[in-house]
Amino acid sequence: MTGIDGSCEEGGHQLSCRRQDRRRKANFSTTRSDGGPEERPYHHGGLRRELLDSAAAIAAAEGPSAITLRDLARRAGVSHAAPAHHFGDKRGLLTALAAEGFQDLAAGLVEAHDRGGRIVDQGVAYVGFAVAHPGHFAVMWRFDLLDGDDEGLREGADAARAALDAGAARHAAECGGDPRVVATAAWSFAHGLATLLNAGLLDPGPDLAGFVRDAGRVLAQGA
Repeated sequence: MTGIDGSCEEGGHQLSCRRQDRRRKANFSTTRSDGGPEERPYHHGGLRRELLDSAAAIAAAEGPSAITLRDLARRAGVSHAAPAHHFGDKRGLLTALAAEGFQDLAAGLVEAHDRGGRIVDQGVAYVGFAVAHPGHFAVMWRFDLLDGDDEGLREGADAARAALDAGAARHAAECGGDPRVVATAAWSFAHGLATLLNAGLLDPGPDLAGFVRDAGRVLAQGA
């Protein structure tokens, strides 16, 4: 395997007034002199987070190839140069999104392992992550689009792999088998199931975790 892996509601008028106050304090207006929509400066509050969230939404709906920095800037209402300030280029943006995904996936796999779960519980965590974050999941495996030398990406992918290997080693010690084969089988099962679910080809019903466990049980019995 190369690598694996609240909001506070306010009334519309009140929220609008607060935003306008912040804009006045920052010394820029809500409209351009030509009457067009405001372009926020690249350094506004949560722009990096906003760009990543927007990219994830596009990747989930249309795939990574549909993402462009110009479109993200337009959606965020900032200058076309603003995304490049944070990510450099599209590869940098996708790499940051994938690194975030691997880090979150690794955290879920580690949690499942540390609470004494079986390898199938890590499968539940893997599939649950993919279904909850389809945009991240769609980008994480497109290594042709990512910067493989990025430290955050490598650390996240290595952490996810290490967590899966730890689960496979525990399973092999308790049930027998080659840990490498167990890890490959577990990853193939979870990744394939997640891919089918995100493509809308399977209906897990209301209990996703139960669905994953049932499928895993069938495979284990067959083995």
